[in-house]
Amino acid sequence: MKEKRNLLMGIGLIGSFALWTVLVLCVDVQAVGQNGTRIGFAAFNVWFHHLSGVHMLLYTITDWLGLVPIFICVCFGALGFLQLIKRRSLLRVDPDILLLGGYYVLVIVCYLIFEMIPINYRPVLIEGRLEASYPSSTTLLVLSVMPTLTFQAYRRTTDTLIRKSAAVTVIAFSAFMVIGRLISGVHWVTDIAASVLLSAGLFMMYRSAVLYTDKAKKADRREYGV
Repeated sequence: MKEKRNLLMGIGLIGSFALWTVLVLCVDVQAVGQNGTRIGFAAFNVWFHHLSGVHMLLYTITDWLGLVPIFICVCFGALGFLQLIKRRSLLRVDPDILLLGGYYVLVIVCYLIFEMIPINYRPVLIEGRLEASYPSSTTLLVLSVMPTLTFQAYRRTTDTLIRKSAAVTVIAFSAFMVIGRLISGVHWVTDIAASVLLSAGLFMMYRSAVLYTDKAKKADRREYGV
């Protein structure tokens, strides 16, 4: 039942993201952004932006640290490639790694969609340019990828120290990145909230798919007496 519970949670979170997006487009929309761009939840977003201020050093640090989840993606991609070379068949690569690759592609697709269809623009210009800001791409990347490190650590080792170290590292890094992007002043609060909802929903869907695959493999083993 764990896989079904994860699936329902994923659907619920993505549904919440969709609802949140509609609200951002409809509630208290005012031309308070850079160059008169229109922003939803304007009063709250502007209030928090003035409260936090703009901290470009923090923006730069979190921007560079955004390479960490990309490195993790590359590492899992290398693991899948090594399995493919060794086992000489894509079908013999671990199913959870294949699903992980598909999951990472889905995250990239979500990012590209919102780059092409901007909902909000940043509250500040970046190098003189107006950039899309909804959802926060760095937050989306971190919260989509980092939990997979913990999930895979728990699947691939029984070493308690490794498992706990992975979990603590992921939680600490993710918290720093989310808070850092929030108070750096380069996103509206609603952009960060959207990323949290979308990334959590996508991860739960990936987790559910892996658990369903595990269940199917166990059923096959029982059927063939393995």
